Amino acid sequence: MMMTSLLLWPLLALAADEVTFDPLAYVDPLIGASNGGNVFPGASLPYGIAKAVADTNSSSNQGGFTLDGSMVTGFSGMHDSGTGGSPSLGNFPLFAYTNCANGDVNQCVFPKRSRVDFGGFANTSVTSKPGVFGITLDMGIRVEMTTTNHVSLFKFTFPALGIDGQPAQPLILQDLSDLSDSRQDNGTISVDAAARRITGSARFVASFGAGSYVLYFCTDFSGAEILDSGIFVNSRASTEVQNLTISRGINGYPLPGGAFVRFSSGAEPILVRSATSYISVAQACRHAEEEIPDFDFEAVSDAATNAWRQKLSPVKVSTERVAGSFLTNFYSGIYRTMMNPQNMTGENPLWSSDEPYFDSFYCIWDLFRSQLPFLTIVDPTAVSEMVRSLIDTYRHVGWLPDCRMSLTKGYTQGGSNADNVLADAYLKGIHQGINWEDGYAAVVKDAEVEPYDWCCQGRGGLDSWKSFGYIPVQDFDYKGFGTFTRSISRTLEYAYNDFCISQIASGLNKTIDREKYIESSGNWQNLYNSEQNSSWWNGTDTGFTGFFQPRYLNKTWGFQNPLNCSNLDPNSICSLQSIALETFESSIWEYGFFVPHDQATLITLYGGPQNFISRLNYLHDNNITYIGNEPSFLTVYQYHYAGRPALSALRAHSYIPAYFEPTPDGLPGNDDSGAMGSFLAFSMVGLFPNPGQNVYLIIPPFFKSVEITSPLTNKTARVNTINFDADYKNIYIQNVTLDGKPYTKSWIDHSFFTEGKELVLTLGNEESSWGTEVKDLPPSLGRYQGFDKKGNTTGGGGGGKVQMRREVYEGNFWIKKWW
Repeated sequence: MMMTSLLLWPLLALAADEVTFDPLAYVDPLIGASNGGNVFPGASLPYGIAKAVADTNSSSNQGGFTLDGSMVTGFSGMHDSGTGGSPSLGNFPLFAYTNCANGDVNQCVFPKRSRVDFGGFANTSVTSKPGVFGITLDMGIRVEMTTTNHVSLFKFTFPALGIDGQPAQPLILQDLSDLSDSRQDNGTISVDAAARRITGSARFVASFGAGSYVLYFCTDFSGAEILDSGIFVNSRASTEVQNLTISRGINGYPLPGGAFVRFSSGAEPILVRSATSYISVAQACRHAEEEIPDFDFEAVSDAATNAWRQKLSPVKVSTERVAGSFLTNFYSGIYRTMMNPQNMTGENPLWSSDEPYFDSFYCIWDLFRSQLPFLTIVDPTAVSEMVRSLIDTYRHVGWLPDCRMSLTKGYTQGGSNADNVLADAYLKGIHQGINWEDGYAAVVKDAEVEPYDWCCQGRGGLDSWKSFGYIPVQDFDYKGFGTFTRSISRTLEYAYNDFCISQIASGLNKTIDREKYIESSGNWQNLYNSEQNSSWWNGTDTGFTGFFQPRYLNKTWGFQNPLNCSNLDPNSICSLQSIALETFESSIWEYGFFVPHDQATLITLYGGPQNFISRLNYLHDNNITYIGNEPSFLTVYQYHYAGRPALSALRAHSYIPAYFEPTPDGLPGNDDSGAMGSFLAFSMVGLFPNPGQNVYLIIPPFFKSVEITSPLTNKTARVNTINFDADYKNIYIQNVTLDGKPYTKSWIDHSFFTEGKELVLTLGNEESSWGTEVKDLPPSLGRYQGFDKKGNTTGGGGGGKVQMRREVYEGNFWIKKWW
């Protein structure tokens, strides 16, 4: 699909045949290919290792290709999608020329930094659909690509004449580089013209992890007769030498090196089959020969496209009276949820196991909130394999990862958030092949044992956590080491991690552990300073009192401006730097709502439902939060907990489509491996998860009807609307039936999907009383206070710590139901 074809989507939507509904008609992989979306817009299978696309020299090329005016540097078959930080993968890129001037190979340009001058292209030449990507360079070379799980297949079509007007004698090179130019010493490459094959390997540095990895490749050619071949080092090439071992070089930039093959004619397309393996060259070659034995581009591309069609087929929405842009937004969001993590089963050289192995969890701090919960609905088998992989990583590495890529430990951004992932899967019945006793041992180790390198696994500061009930600022921690910052966000995240552990403990009948982790899940209250106010940097008071604050070992308070690290703060350092502040990638204002398990107690601390709503409104209306970062996601829907689900619907419509458009620059931030796509998809379905809990918060969908068929039970859940309007004026629920019976709760559980239930929502243009009574509010560990029987605020509690843990634990209907 060309970029310009976006104009045709409304017509396609109106013409769609409901009987032959094809979700791929509404997928545009180029959404997020500029403006920092960092998506991978190329050819891949769902969760596939091989990901083929053109790479550009953009400063925002983490996904390889961009539509921001940058130049193509090569065509490679390994990528991640939507990440921040350093670019990931992009190993062993190919590049092509129609010919070398005067037939001299040294007249072709080999180093990546130099050949970029030949990498110009028109945006209108770019085509992308699930499983296939194509681009035409300004020098007339058309490059199309598709993939199997381990293998990329490129089709190069050349003009009849070369750049010097002579008949084309195409040269295709392959070099020992990656997107971030991280190659280390002793890269090797060999070319065998008789076998029409280039093989090699190199060691690279992981983009957001502690370590390096070795990758092997095997590249074969089909098409015209080979004229000659050889290797290149820096800017010089030779047809006399066929093998190369190269050092990293000096001055921080790898010395260019690689191999090339030159062909006698460009009259027919040249197909290049390039496979990779983390095990060996021999295994890469086996992948190539087994997965694409005959270089049949059409057959491979058709299979890849059909694989995507099958994965997206569980979700069907009505196209009636819906703009094509909304359909494209929706299905493209779902599509992006299945790029990462990558199924690398059989490609893990670190240990031998019969369990699946998934990589590119990038990172779970981002993915636990909506991406993995979305896959739990539409692809539960894949989620069960991912959970098995996480648990198996614990068995062999000793810890659940919080981030993992390219066989290395990634950096931990906050808590041990794989705990949340396991709890979410456990509570929603994802049990296929999962050893939950081992899974439980893994999450308990996160809570109880501090690793030496908590930079990259587990939790730091556990002595203080157990002694004081919080992570102190400037903690004294001599048992393990990481970045000694983020004391507030780590405390809040550890508290929720412990709550998630308690839920698994409950299901496994581990009563003592359940009570223990319920108790420690309340530690977030120990950093709540009821007297702390919040002022803008010009001194204007926000009008709110009571915020989380850093606290020292001696229990005295430190200070961090609650607005620091917010969307409006350009100066603070808020990531993993050693001089960063006490919240990670988000402000105290925003983290002030991160108590997913105990919103009732938080509402009481904030002065009751109306004050809670006012604070939420201030967060959003003043751009303190940013929908392009994951901590904002749940805040859109937390009005449900204050008895105002209509305001969640209103807030969702304020962000969609204003910050999500079906254009290359249409994402508000990094897609983060499908996090943005899943937030969008859940919101448009109208059922948003509180991850780590068996809870979906209900708002009207963005479509007249939604159908989701469970791949496990083959039963179809339906959301139908009455009074749906295409102008989205009727966005407030008036009443609901569930399977034909009146339903007043503002949330449902996962059985809605697995048992194939039906919600019918009657909509109107004014807020109603539906879902506002206390009995209809979503589950919370604490007791709701400050509501009358209709859900209206009656004043509620004030500041201070709420001492009601045991009483509420015994009395809450939801906890009794689960426990």
